[in-house]
Amino acid sequence: MGSPCVLAVRWRVFEQVCEHGRVRGEATILHADLDSFYASVEQRDDPRLRGRPVIVGAGVVLAASYEAKAFGVRTAMGGRQARLLCPHAVVVPPRMSAYSAASKAVFEVFRHTTPIVEGLSIDEAFLDVAGLWRIAGPPADIAAQLRDDVREQVGLPITVGVARTKFLAKVASGVAKPDGLLVVPPDGELAFLHRLPVERLWGVGPVTACKLRERRITTVGHVARLGEPALVSMLGAFAGRHLDALAHNRDPRPVQVGRRRRSMGAQRALGRGPRTTEELNTVLAGLVDRVSRRMRTAGRAGRTVVLRLRFADFSRATRSHTLTHPTAHTPTLLHAARELLAASLPMIANRGVTLVGVAVGNLDDGGEQLVLPFEAHSGGELDAALDAVRERFGSAAVTRGALLGHDEGLVVPLLPD
Repeated sequence: MGSPCVLAVRWRVFEQVCEHGRVRGEATILHADLDSFYASVEQRDDPRLRGRPVIVGAGVVLAASYEAKAFGVRTAMGGRQARLLCPHAVVVPPRMSAYSAASKAVFEVFRHTTPIVEGLSIDEAFLDVAGLWRIAGPPADIAAQLRDDVREQVGLPITVGVARTKFLAKVASGVAKPDGLLVVPPDGELAFLHRLPVERLWGVGPVTACKLRERRITTVGHVARLGEPALVSMLGAFAGRHLDALAHNRDPRPVQVGRRRRSMGAQRALGRGPRTTEELNTVLAGLVDRVSRRMRTAGRAGRTVVLRLRFADFSRATRSHTLTHPTAHTPTLLHAARELLAASLPMIANRGVTLVGVAVGNLDDGGEQLVLPFEAHSGGELDAALDAVRERFGSAAVTRGALLGHDEGLVVPLLPD
């Protein structure tokens, strides 16, 4: 790792590059993505698991090694189905503290590579190395050294994509997986991008992909040749313009350091068994409690409550409600989430539910909290009291009455808010 003096020099060099207003013409953005993160940590810590198919999580697959993925095992799949596909897999319980420690160690390597790091999740980030040519060499060499450093210092495989834009760097890392390095030179961008399937474009999920493929639009090149007017007519103004821009690799977004989240959320996989309305309401209470606690700790408040559901047929649904004022008050957010859940119960009854997620968006930096009349008796006092006890004695020291005796699910490690 570099010394503090070296890091300071790198930061000054990068600032000088930016001050001179040089237009980005080289592939200097890295997208670094750890491979099958949870499973790789398990294989690192237990040599007996190396080279063997590993599944993390029993009821629901939280992660699968590439050896298990070769048999069709996928994240969020039911544990029973995963074991049928790969009966000789080793199933291990998740160790969230180990994954959190590994993530922190990897991000230390990132920050010693360049001061310009934008974390996307605990196992992936964008890095900008535009200012490091003179002291660290070309981006391809920096990316190769980064992979070596992560392997040597943390013991984990990592894939890196290098390109001129964030979008293309992420696509490159996806193509290079597992444990690879792929540099897309500026003069080869469209040749590389246009041969890829349409699903590689951000925002193209199963529904959009089906619409495109019904019209025999199967590659990114087909999307690019279609043109913006046709895409807008087919998919709507926002989606059409968005896909046309990406198909031509137009993505001006810089790598941002210290960018605050626009939303905070949590989710819980439920498996494929039936769930009563009471059970779902309890799960929802735990998720909202977790999210609102994070919001208050970070000094944030939000207006839009989002409920996300995944069904037994792997389809998804999203419902949202926007409040009149931003808040981090748990009962207020829970009331809105439960109304969204109540409206979704007919779909759940018909299709089954395997995952529930809650997010709060339109975050500000601690706006005045809204207290509705039906909960005025509690105000924010209960939230504050619970936060104080958890801060002093730990998150498990106290819980809300609705959650007493219920498993709140795994607390997944996250980047700082």
